[in-house]
Amino acid sequence: MKATVFPTIDDVLAAQRRISPVVRRTPLIESERLSAVWGDKVYLKLENLQLTGTFKARGALNKILSLSDDEKRRGLIAFSTGNHGLATAYLGRSLSIPVVICLSERVPAFRLEAMRALGAEVVAHGQSQDEAYLKALELIKDRGLTMVAPFDDFEVICGQGTIALEIFEELPKASVLAVPLSGGGLFSGVAMVAKSKNPAIKTLGVSMAVAPAMIRSLQAGKPVEIPEADSLADALLGGIGLDNRYTFRMTKAHLDGFVEVTEAEIARAMAGALLFDKQVVEGSGAVGLAALEAGKITGPGPLVIVISGGNARMDNLLNLAREYNQTHGS
Repeated sequence: MKATVFPTIDDVLAAQRRISPVVRRTPLIESERLSAVWGDKVYLKLENLQLTGTFKARGALNKILSLSDDEKRRGLIAFSTGNHGLATAYLGRSLSIPVVICLSERVPAFRLEAMRALGAEVVAHGQSQDEAYLKALELIKDRGLTMVAPFDDFEVICGQGTIALEIFEELPKASVLAVPLSGGGLFSGVAMVAKSKNPAIKTLGVSMAVAPAMIRSLQAGKPVEIPEADSLADALLGGIGLDNRYTFRMTKAHLDGFVEVTEAEIARAMAGALLFDKQVVEGSGAVGLAALEAGKITGPGPLVIVISGGNARMDNLLNLAREYNQTHGS
């Protein structure tokens, strides 16, 4: 069996050259509020301001641009908990490539409708991302579609790693990096680049406590399946794939520690981001903020928190902000 070749920083630099004409270079801003909590500078990498509201456009675009004309002509398919599907649908429309998105029936309806509004064919199947993946494999066999995987893909990982290139261009002295952790595409790319730039940097993966698939897999020493559960961080739901090729080993190699945050901690972080930092942050994007505010991140020096997305339902977010004010005073 051919040995797996893992992405390097040179591959990420190539991805940056490929996608930079299209994706946004997102801001890296200091949060004075959170710097006071941390005791040093805290910076937020605002991928909630990226195309389609999340970091996913980076990896999906790098993958799509690496495909042959024949692969594009046959059409694209993705399986997703929401944000990857949205990015793929958006890019497919922009590049005039037909797109099919497979989602589990647990994915919130507002995410599904957003993909349909972008012209994607949306197929809801099963009760987990893993079941949606199996449906996608059926459609590939039946229709010859080309897969744009959400995380465990060489080109996708390289695209996500461009976030770290931007961080280090602006803040080469970053000491601690907190990154949302789910399937591992974001963490793998970002942490690999960070360690290449500064081997001493502390890289932390943050997930929600109700269903942290990558964390449970790391604890088991191999990819494992865990049941999905309702969470404010719904975009972090889904397994890592029992046949995982890249992200499990890359995460294991570059992870200095992991943190799990509760639903209450995520809710407070989402509300705080809106009320004080004036940022719309979805639950999956707020887990790093939640970990810091709960005192679950340690380490001296400047801290960078990757805010991975901002596709929150506004009615839910406003309710969280209202509840925060009622509890803490406005």
